[in-house]
Amino acid sequence: MPFSPKPRTPSSTRPCGLSRSHRITLSGLDFIPDLSGALYAPEFRTLLVADLHLEKGSSLARRGVHLPPYDTRESLRQLQAVIALVKPERLVFLGDSFHDGRARERISADDLTTLRAITQSSATIWITGNHDPEPPADIGGVIVSEIALGPVTLRHEPRALADDESEIAGHLHPAAAIAQRGLRIRCRCFIANGRRIVMPAFGSYTGALSVLAEPFAHLFDEYEVWMIGAKAIHRFPSRKVR
Repeated sequence: MPFSPKPRTPSSTRPCGLSRSHRITLSGLDFIPDLSGALYAPEFRTLLVADLHLEKGSSLARRGVHLPPYDTRESLRQLQAVIALVKPERLVFLGDSFHDGRARERISADDLTTLRAITQSSATIWITGNHDPEPPADIGGVIVSEIALGPVTLRHEPRALADDESEIAGHLHPAAAIAQRGLRIRCRCFIANGRRIVMPAFGSYTGALSVLAEPFAHLFDEYEVWMIGAKAIHRFPSRKVR
């Protein structure tokens, strides 16, 4: 079935806004979750974004799955809104920013201009991911495999931690569900346990994996989730997750 040529309107953009009531603490640092799925480190004036998966829509189209091809534009519009709100000095992408190795070739000229404007607005760091082990080098910013933010390591895929190590990662696209007043509510979420935060995917066409799934069981025993609602972020202990 062909997709509609009409772009989605700005009103379809997800809300953004730093939580006024929640902080996620890791190695003595406070991180503020945002409704968009980004995470802000105020001590370092750094905004973290995981799993943009730019040009996933065009990748699916090449395989015969025709979705509106505006995911890159919508994700960048969302990112611009968060940056305008937070005004970070540094922007760190936690890998899988591009859906595949040829995504750079498929980005439209207008979207590429927007992306370059974003990287010029803040010092930008691209962490490599499994989808983009070699991110494009002509859009601004520095490419690394991982980086330290104070005592916290920023990387794409979570891994086994040494006793004195903590990390923030993406890759797994966490989501959580709770039972509330007879209804089951499922949302993208941050999941954390004091030593590790796994961030939700930021990209418009990214899916989400339940935090009850096996990949999370290897990383977390007890944990909390910060579920991203339509207007607020809601914190729940692991025993509430269904």
